[in-house]
Amino acid sequence: MEPNVRFWITERQSFIQRFLQWTELLDPTNLVISIEKIEKSRQLLLTNEDASRGDLEDKRIQEAWKRSLSTVHPDNSKLIPSPFRPAALLPFTAPMVFLSMLPVKKLKSMILPQVSFYTYNTIFNLVNGNASYDRRPHESVLLGAGVIASSTFFGLFPRLLQVKFSLSTVLSRNVIPVLILAQLSGMNVVASRSLEPIRGIEVMDKEGNVIGYSRKAGAKAIKDTATSRVVLFGSSAFIPEVFSYFFKRTQFFLQCPWSLWTLKLSCTILVMGLMVPVSFSVFPQIGRIQCSELEKEIQSATEETELFYNRGV
Repeated sequence: MEPNVRFWITERQSFIQRFLQWTELLDPTNLVISIEKIEKSRQLLLTNEDASRGDLEDKRIQEAWKRSLSTVHPDNSKLIPSPFRPAALLPFTAPMVFLSMLPVKKLKSMILPQVSFYTYNTIFNLVNGNASYDRRPHESVLLGAGVIASSTFFGLFPRLLQVKFSLSTVLSRNVIPVLILAQLSGMNVVASRSLEPIRGIEVMDKEGNVIGYSRKAGAKAIKDTATSRVVLFGSSAFIPEVFSYFFKRTQFFLQCPWSLWTLKLSCTILVMGLMVPVSFSVFPQIGRIQCSELEKEIQSATEETELFYNRGV
């Protein structure tokens, strides 16, 4: 069995345990680990099938799990490119969220932040989504291009209305952009991983044996991941806006207007720093689904009452 799958199945963790786990896996040093070190860690885990994360006596095992879980895809055992590993989400998207929420004077100034944000998110979702079904490279390229274009358009549309009609109310400047960003982040997951509920993803028993491919499990994986993205980017955009709203009414802001952007950027990074591990921890990495909820052909292929699937990140 793939070591990462074995870990997530056997380690039945609570939300707090998953949160603490992700704080380790999101360590920025996981972006620069050499391939040689990752291969050695994987070899160690493959030759020690009974190795557990709770094995406190062997720090080599602990480090091996950290490297493997943070850099290797659990479906195909392939190395995740450094810019799209889970630990890269915060440093890449926090500045984009900050720039996307800046007041609009000219629409041109919003195009690059919006395109960058949705391009990165789309590729991140494609790379870290479920990879157990058959997907050709050209399908990923065409699907990704369509998702990027549509997400960017819908992200820019309310800004276009704001510029064209000179809307300056709190609702149009602060509330609606946050709602649009949160909803589009979730829809981006749904669209970029739309092949999963169409072709089905692998469902397996507790031993890692593949029972079949389930479209219902694919739909559930996307729903859970999309929900976590809405929570992540909705909170990361909303909380800095609230702080900024009240900060503008202080004496300090009147004396140092430029400090607003420093506060807003710092607040965005801090909120995202907390919300990234929270959003990854809301649902287990390897999801569980009752066999009775799956297709009849899968129910007839096993006597297990509960099956497992990779939710994706």
